[in-house]
Amino acid sequence: MSQQPSAAPAPTSAVATVSERHDWWRDAVIYQVYPRSFADSNGDGMGDLEGVRTRLPYLRDLGVDAVWLSPFYASPQADAGYDVADYRAVDPMFGTLLDADALIRDAHALGLRIIVDLVPNHSSDQYEWFRRALAEGPGSPSRDRYHFRPGKGKNGELPPNDWESIFGGPAWTRVTEPDGTPGEWYLHLFAPEQPDFNWEHPAVGDEFRSILRFWLDMGVDGFRIDVAHGMVKAEGLPDLGSHEQLKLLGNDVMPFFDQDGVHAIYRQWRRILDEYSGERIFVAEAWTPTVERTANYVRPDELHQAFNFQYLGTHWDAGELRTVIDRTLDAMRPVGAPATWVLSNHDVTRHATRFANPAGLGTQIRLAGDRALGLRRARAATLLMLALPGSAYVYQGEELGLPDVVDLPDEVRQDPAYFRGAGQDGFRDGCRVPIPWTREGSSYGFGDGGSWLPQPAGWGELSVEAQTGEPGSTLELYREALAVRRSTADLGAGDAVEWLRAPEGVVAFRRGDFVCVANTTGESVAVPAYGRVLLASGEITETADEAKVPADTTVWWTRV
Repeated sequence: MSQQPSAAPAPTSAVATVSERHDWWRDAVIYQVYPRSFADSNGDGMGDLEGVRTRLPYLRDLGVDAVWLSPFYASPQADAGYDVADYRAVDPMFGTLLDADALIRDAHALGLRIIVDLVPNHSSDQYEWFRRALAEGPGSPSRDRYHFRPGKGKNGELPPNDWESIFGGPAWTRVTEPDGTPGEWYLHLFAPEQPDFNWEHPAVGDEFRSILRFWLDMGVDGFRIDVAHGMVKAEGLPDLGSHEQLKLLGNDVMPFFDQDGVHAIYRQWRRILDEYSGERIFVAEAWTPTVERTANYVRPDELHQAFNFQYLGTHWDAGELRTVIDRTLDAMRPVGAPATWVLSNHDVTRHATRFANPAGLGTQIRLAGDRALGLRRARAATLLMLALPGSAYVYQGEELGLPDVVDLPDEVRQDPAYFRGAGQDGFRDGCRVPIPWTREGSSYGFGDGGSWLPQPAGWGELSVEAQTGEPGSTLELYREALAVRRSTADLGAGDAVEWLRAPEGVVAFRRGDFVCVANTTGESVAVPAYGRVLLASGEITETADEAKVPADTTVWWTRV
């Protein structure tokens, strides 16, 4: 059912042209590209793979190690590509398989690795299997590949259980059978257009092992696994027994999330990955109650990394930061996996806006807050993140200090959660507005035909063009930080920090000859001068023995 031929171009070696670096993923800086908002090559207002390919030199010069691409598969786009209709085809809005092949080859030639999204928890309702399941009716083998159930109530008019969709409302939708009568219900933990696979059915596992090999043969360097904590559901699909279930997420093991059965799947997948050369990797998007449960996903025979959502949700507070850093390192050390650190992504409010607002508002915020404060904290938080042991993730545009666009008119919004009227707040569009490349133009250099979400006035002054070569700009801070990180032996991989005594509200630690100090308070603080300043997110003043670190500022020192 591909919208283009599904035969892959000739395989390309993932190790022939990318730099050889053993265990590269343990300290990698990985840049997330949201393809529809990165660069538009054909002027249709929508970003595409060719646009990404033309901007790869920018990413190389920024200093990242790998690029993670959000979904570009054939899709009706009910959830921005996370509803996949063909896992072996590129959606025409993004290009073709040949464009994907060219992007992978060019990235490798530039020393960049490519990680692609994989969506195994659910498909699109336009996926061939699901269309067949609807057409064949109750009791058909095709329905066994999804979670179809008869409803409760006298006439089956009630959902099979009380599970709620992440996007709001029941997690079940009733179908009309081929004879026109109301029939069975199917499970969808997200939008109704995203039916959940039944991973107890062997055909599902067979299909995804084949999909993995398809893209590995294309030369990709790894996969980011969407909803990696999903897939396996508790036996019998038991009622949860409560409403407002979203408030429980992240606090409890749910019957539909973080079930222990997912780990058998990942052990199978890891054996496939290890057949390929070039140190290909898996990255889990696993929302779990604790970082200790996250560690289960990165045991030596399973996945390589898991996003640290506990860190992403931590307030700009020294005590909270130190606690989550310690818990993360303590949890990852026994399984031998690197910690990961992330501040923003395509599902949460950009951290320049989160930190502009009071703590406690969550990770989806519709308030602009204090823009200057947010940017100052965001810059400081970035230097702190890049100083920690392990791997770091950068979301496109955060290197420009972009804020969330919080005032998008309702009529332009496209987040499906927004139209569900419940569940997630539905304001993810604010972090997905296309990024600015130039000071001027119909879409500030994004493309020649405008942009699929409107960009705010003044966006050009935050552009790559405006910030390149500008002393003190956020872009130049990122470039310098990534260069220092790569050239400093005590940065990058590792599993521990040595905490230093520091004033209240200050995070301070040593890693060999390197020292990082982050002042999370609203006032300047005096700390010892730890050596030669490598980098600072704001202006500091030093005497022979002491340094004054301004409010919301991070400093890097070296003793050599």
